Amino acid sequence: KGGWTGEISGLKKPLNDMKIRIFCNDLEAEAELENTKTAKKIYNSLPIDGAANRWGDEIYFVIPLKLDLEKAATDIVEKGDIAYWPEGCCFCIFFGKTPDSTEEEIKAASKVNIFGKISGDSEIFKKVKNGDLVIVEKV
Repeated sequence: KGGWTGEISGLKKPLNDMKIRIFCNDLEAEAELENTKTAKKIYNSLPIDGAANRWGDEIYFVIPLKLDLEKAATDIVEKGDIAYWPEGCCFCIFFGKTPDSTEEEIKAASKVNIFGKISGDSEIFKKVKNGDLVIVEKV
């Protein structure tokens, strides 16, 4: 008997009622968002879309939100992370190494607010090219 809270060693527990779907060309992916200010503000602004920019195995596009860095902001990300990049007001999807990555770590260009995770294989985004239309909506 004890105080298990449902969280697994340091991982943020997703807020399961905040799920999004991302479309681009013929691909579709779902993601679960975390319970953060950034996640809530982006979720509440959906649907959004933008022209994809590739930076290694990252897609990013400008969204009409100006958000600040959160305390937990970091430039170290994981494959499948969805993040907001305050410097560029961009929605970011990480699905592999960027030009700034090291052997051990996937790195963003600068600090980002990680606010969700792609469910399933994020490598499907390797098919996306610069200029492709990316659409994000609530599930």
